[in-house]
Amino acid sequence: MDTRAPLDPDSDLGRWLLGTDPALRWQVQRDLLDAPEEVWRATRARVTTEGYAARLLALQDEDGQWAGGAYFPTRNDPRAEVGDANEGQPWVATTWSLSALREWGVPAEALGNTAERLREHARWEYDDLPYWGGEVDVCINAWTLANGTWLGTDVSSLAAWFPEHQLADGGWNCEWVEGATASSFHSTLNALEGLLEREERGAPPQEREQLRPARHRGQEYLLERRLLRRRSTGELVGDWVTQLGYPPRWRYNVLRALDVFRRAAVLDGTAPDPRLQEAVDALRSLQGPDGRWVQQAHHEGQEWFPVDVPVGNPSPWLTHAGLRALRWWDGRG
Repeated sequence: MDTRAPLDPDSDLGRWLLGTDPALRWQVQRDLLDAPEEVWRATRARVTTEGYAARLLALQDEDGQWAGGAYFPTRNDPRAEVGDANEGQPWVATTWSLSALREWGVPAEALGNTAERLREHARWEYDDLPYWGGEVDVCINAWTLANGTWLGTDVSSLAAWFPEHQLADGGWNCEWVEGATASSFHSTLNALEGLLEREERGAPPQEREQLRPARHRGQEYLLERRLLRRRSTGELVGDWVTQLGYPPRWRYNVLRALDVFRRAAVLDGTAPDPRLQEAVDALRSLQGPDGRWVQQAHHEGQEWFPVDVPVGNPSPWLTHAGLRALRWWDGRG
């Protein structure tokens, strides 16, 4: 299929992708169908009243949190439909819920005074630190930076945290506090996503001058490794790098990484870096003959409700992101 052309809405693939939740459908219309802005915005406006986002908004606590906790729940909420509360990482607390709503396109005003309520009531499990100040974990701070920027609260001190905690090799590692000096693919990608959100949503000019060089250094860390390999040996960094799953949570995969580079190129007004070729080839090799990508990894843990298909089934979320990445690459920006 010609990924550069708009997807035919009447094709099997087009109808399948359009038959999804509004949280995904509006993105399909915008990114793959080239629908007029008034069309995809009308679909996006429905996310707060129907589907996944509306359900998640209804699960918010009065104090602004979800499941009573910042990163981990403080109670076993009977409304959580999926997973065992005692097995795996629970995904129902505030940070995970906010991040999902932001990624699904919920407008900040739909959450009312959530930012203020969290400032008053939410504390991190680490040292009981205030929510919008972040803590020591790179990934947690990245999501908090993105979510705080989206909700319009002051997270400028958290933005400054990232250049200050960038490692010598150009990336980040959540284990820096334990003495780690080599960066992590996972931590670096999450940091880059947070910095991109900050810049895309209008970081102040002086702050942008600090964040952009840090982001470019982090991108270079991954580019030197072709998004896939150890720099020292050239070996694949791990099987997980090509195991696609939605939601990805904190885990790295090649599709997430390519999407970060797509967003960064759009923001910077640059063409795709040629060093992404191997990662693009890896992504393309995972695409089925019907144009779809299959759910390969589901991360165990308690969830409010399922938002994608079981492992082994074609995933509309992965297929949308995969087609969008290839369209950007094949069209060279």
